[in-house]
Amino acid sequence: MTRIDNLDSTAAGEVDERQDGGIDTVTFPICVACGTQYSAPRADCPVCEDDRQYVPPGGQRWSDLAEFRGSPWTARVEEQGPRLLGVGSDSTVGIGQRALLVKAESGNILWDCVSFLNDDLITRLMGHGGITAIAISHPHYYTTMVEWAHAFDVPVFLHAADRQWVGRPDPRLEFWDGPKLELADGLTLHNAGVHFTGGTVLHWQDAGQPGGALLTGDIIQVIPDRTHVGFMYSYPNLIPERPHVVAAAARMLKPLTYEALHGAWWDSTIPSRADSIVQASARRYADFTNPQR
Repeated sequence: MTRIDNLDSTAAGEVDERQDGGIDTVTFPICVACGTQYSAPRADCPVCEDDRQYVPPGGQRWSDLAEFRGSPWTARVEEQGPRLLGVGSDSTVGIGQRALLVKAESGNILWDCVSFLNDDLITRLMGHGGITAIAISHPHYYTTMVEWAHAFDVPVFLHAADRQWVGRPDPRLEFWDGPKLELADGLTLHNAGVHFTGGTVLHWQDAGQPGGALLTGDIIQVIPDRTHVGFMYSYPNLIPERPHVVAAAARMLKPLTYEALHGAWWDSTIPSRADSIVQASARRYADFTNPQR
């Protein structure tokens, strides 16, 4: 079991303009539709061609970090809960999620990732204590995770079941297997299996508030009324998750207690009774997908 207790937040300077095989990593191609960075130019994006994403009607388009940094986009770091900061930019890159900086006692964890990364964003996060590790819920948020890992000199924890979706292999990627991985005291990754086989959520037992919190990306989706959550195989293509997968995830999560649940987008938070809401939502899902209903 890998733990992060003894990893120190690394002092970061400017973004590392490394050379991989003679190519500046800032020119590595990034899919405009999903935000995934690849280690070499290509015509297709496997993440977009999968049923859970889509190729835009106008076809695949590409950008890179050099273009992002030359744009007027600015870093965005805002409070999303107790000891929890949203991390992203003021422009929609890829599918528009924001990451979360978990300010845990054992060291800061970046939960999920975004494509945008520049010197200002690094400096601002270092002002909050830096990052000791990165953990990502599923491939739609892999984005420029290797750039982030090099900028902060930290490992990235990914579930091994989703290894095939990595667009830029790197030694800093650490693949874990099985139902759960304890990152540090009170910080545990759980393989819920929703949306992707390796779909992961992060249980934060302390969370700076009574009851703790569950960070879910869109493995478990916060919906507008905040009284329930959603479970989907594909969000843009409106393909529901398989009922047995949702039931298994609910069983796995049932022993956990957590007051708050934080999703993938800005302010997508259920502030209270989140553990009960997840279980009630799974029961509602089962009712509506029951062929005898």
